[in-house]
Amino acid sequence: MLSDDFTISQLAIPAVSLLISFLAYSSQYFFLHFEAAPLRKDELWKINIFALCIWICYFRACFVDPGRLPTKANVALLDHPEKDTATGRQRWCRRCEAYKPPRAHHCKTCKRCIPKMDHHCPWTSNCVSHFTFPHFIRFLFYAVVGMGYLETLLWERASIVWSSRYLPSYLGPSVGQLIHLLLLFVINSMTVFALFILLVRSLWSLLFNTTTIESWEIERHETLVRRSRVLGGYLDAPGGKKIRIKKQEFPYDIGLWSNIKDGMGGSINIISWFWPLAATPDHETGWAFEINDFEDPGVSWPPPDPDRIPLPARPLPEDGSELLKSYSSAREEIEAFKRRQAEDFERARPSPEIQKRKRFHERHKQNDDREDDEQILPGPVYGDDSDEGEESWRNAEGERLRDFGVDEDVEFYDEDEIPLGILMKQRNQGR
Repeated sequence: MLSDDFTISQLAIPAVSLLISFLAYSSQYFFLHFEAAPLRKDELWKINIFALCIWICYFRACFVDPGRLPTKANVALLDHPEKDTATGRQRWCRRCEAYKPPRAHHCKTCKRCIPKMDHHCPWTSNCVSHFTFPHFIRFLFYAVVGMGYLETLLWERASIVWSSRYLPSYLGPSVGQLIHLLLLFVINSMTVFALFILLVRSLWSLLFNTTTIESWEIERHETLVRRSRVLGGYLDAPGGKKIRIKKQEFPYDIGLWSNIKDGMGGSINIISWFWPLAATPDHETGWAFEINDFEDPGVSWPPPDPDRIPLPARPLPEDGSELLKSYSSAREEIEAFKRRQAEDFERARPSPEIQKRKRFHERHKQNDDREDDEQILPGPVYGDDSDEGEESWRNAEGERLRDFGVDEDVEFYDEDEIPLGILMKQRNQGR
């Protein structure tokens, strides 16, 4: 009987291991018994060397700790909040109840903030992060090169079979061998094609020092810039505020050489970039990153996003005049009640959960309707269905934040104010 805690994702590592074993070792069995072109000694060595490199890199991509904020590092951030980000921004994680370092994101599977999180990979059951990215990209590299080499060997044997297709069947391979060859060829071709695309995408991220999450943030920012240009350079924020949106450059692209060096663990030894047993980046790193000088030091990343700011609660009048006010008639009191009710729609509801804003085009259309008919009472800008809120915004590839494995409620609505208790602690320490 399956455990209640069982999930289909737990089969990912066994499934990938089975795939590697099938391609690496059953192919050797086929080649050794293929009389028309038996496996040569140099081919045997190459296949097994590539297989060994794949196993080592895959194991490390799966089981190396993707990182966690050390207690002493968190204490340092509390004592020196200006070090929280490379650009001076202070981000707070509601789940971890701690400062969120630059480029860190809260993984809903690992249940903690991961340094320089790229995504939570379902095939390694681990986060691709500052510490695991070098192992992950080496795994992709050796998988593509090794399977590419296997593809040439399979193609050579397949071409021999095809060229002798008119000969009597007893002069060629058996039906079992033909089926085995077909399975190897189809599975290997599909796998190497998919991994090649993933490798190219990962190398692109490496060259420009971005993660897949940051690529999403870049597209999101470009969308906000386009919206603001139509609306006079400003976008509406909660509480009736307006935020100026202007184009910002990505701050962590520090040049191709430095980007590659930092992405591969900080070493300038090119051989170590390809060495399967290369050391994991020091766990004291990953909490602060070098930035370029394209923007002012005080500019934050990700850029300001009005839809990621929770709606502030509006305090009641201090003297309670609105509640204690007397009315001349029941009709006047009912009208005052309806007016307060309409205002409550614009105020954050007393709930510990995040209030999720409706999609931008819905709010924009609602505002247009109000301009056409001023008698329409203002409707709520917050919805109950998370799949219909602005957090469901997708990039050009149709991805939203949760598709990268992050806790979307924390990551999209991350513009929280730092808790009052923490601010008081900082003030007391500063005395």
